[in-house]
Amino acid sequence: MRNLPVNLKRHLAALVPFVLLCSTGFTAPASPELMERLQNADEAEARRITKEIELEWSKSGSAAMDLLLRRGREAVREGKFGLAIEHLTALTDHAPAFAEGYHARAEAYFRSNLYGPALDDLEIALALDPQHYEAMFGLAVMLHEFGNLRQAARLYRHVLALNPNHKNAAEALSSLKRDGIGREL
Repeated sequence: MRNLPVNLKRHLAALVPFVLLCSTGFTAPASPELMERLQNADEAEARRITKEIELEWSKSGSAAMDLLLRRGREAVREGKFGLAIEHLTALTDHAPAFAEGYHARAEAYFRSNLYGPALDDLEIALALDPQHYEAMFGLAVMLHEFGNLRQAARLYRHVLALNPNHKNAAEALSSLKRDGIGREL
């Protein structure tokens, strides 16, 4: 975190406790039954349940908003991050309670090297859906890249508590543990 602006460092430091506090107090948009099954699933079943959860996350309740999400995601896949941000901003403007819109836009911002807006969107996504383990993983990745390794490890562990079969979080945490960070005493 040495090379980050001071205001971004403060934002990051305040965000992790916020995420961890929220994760215990709200109901997630993904059905509680699916989240519980995910926590107890073997690897094969976890893949299927994860797809079901991601499908639930992608449903805004409006065909027009779902179309904006698809267009935004498609633009991200094509590397058209400015276009993705436009689609996803329209989505978040018209569906401000739709967590997946903010999560998707955070990815577009991150890939555009716009870290402040990406952090803001991850914060909103997690406030709306504290069990959105992919948004939480995105935040952990940012913290990891910025050098805030202990906080990244905390979030990777939290992702794994929600989704024990999250391979990327497990690999990232394992990597930090090899470096002596993130071990629990």
